[in-house]
Amino acid sequence: MDKRLRKIVTSAVFAALICTSTLLIQIPTLTKGYVNLGDCFVLLAGWLCGAPWGFAAAGIGSALADMIAGYAIYAPGTFAVKGLMAVIAAAIIYAFREREFIGRIVSAIAAELFMATGYFFYEWLFITGTFETSVIGIPENLIQGLVGVLASVAVMTALERTKALKVLKLK
Repeated sequence: MDKRLRKIVTSAVFAALICTSTLLIQIPTLTKGYVNLGDCFVLLAGWLCGAPWGFAAAGIGSALADMIAGYAIYAPGTFAVKGLMAVIAAAIIYAFREREFIGRIVSAIAAELFMATGYFFYEWLFITGTFETSVIGIPENLIQGLVGVLASVAVMTALERTKALKVLKLK
């Protein structure tokens, strides 16, 4: 399989993983949202697929999950925010290619902080229209981000230790 086709297929698989992991485990929050494992795979898509393909996988998979879960109003914002999270993760991990473990942590934290900020602005500008109401979602998005950081670093470390990435020719 050529390299381009491998990227397309891998991105499609990540989009499906992101959608499924977002919908499979949902821990409800006080603002009627939920914490999930989708961000784990958003970050993995950025790290393993790179910027353009990771953006597509993260944006499509996450927006599709919003539409299926009844949060269609968030789908456009989710597409942009989650897609850009993958781009941020890809760019930072590339900068840390000599120290990948540290790069994973830094890129995951940066991407998750972007997510919390991005959703704040999306809610303020397109959903609630009020600064005060939009601020309410920040703590829950930061909790979602913490789950994403911990899960993605753990899963990536496990994948590397099992040599699965080399077998799949993803690294």
